[in-house]
Amino acid sequence: MMIKTQAIASTLRDKRNRDFRDLIAWQKCRDLRNQIWGLCKSLPKHEDYRLSDQLIRASRSATACIAEGYGRFHYQDNIQFCRQARGSLYELIDHMDAALDCDYIDTSTADVTIHQIREAIKVLNGYIQYLGNCKNRKTGK
Repeated sequence: MMIKTQAIASTLRDKRNRDFRDLIAWQKCRDLRNQIWGLCKSLPKHEDYRLSDQLIRASRSATACIAEGYGRFHYQDNIQFCRQARGSLYELIDHMDAALDCDYIDTSTADVTIHQIREAIKVLNGYIQYLGNCKNRKTGK
């Protein structure tokens, strides 16, 4: 999946009009979303409208909030949507713990996925900081 994301990003960079798909934070969340989707296929059928649904919704929320924030006119709006995306990423950690507690996944799978979530959070925090700096430069603060 990582190669597919990189190919999309490099294609977009060649064009004049960039969009949210160029953001490393969005790309990391997209890779995570795809990983979560695959993980959900292995969960028990009775979790389809419970844990699986929550995992999928939280992972989709992260990418969607970054995209929506990117489309906002003001830095503060973008920052707020990125904070919501970060909240969805933390929600994913809780859902991974639930999957582990129910013995749906092993410790190794949980650890790897949670590490990937934390990496996405770090990149997203950097993007939020960047947006804050841009906002402050614009307002002279």
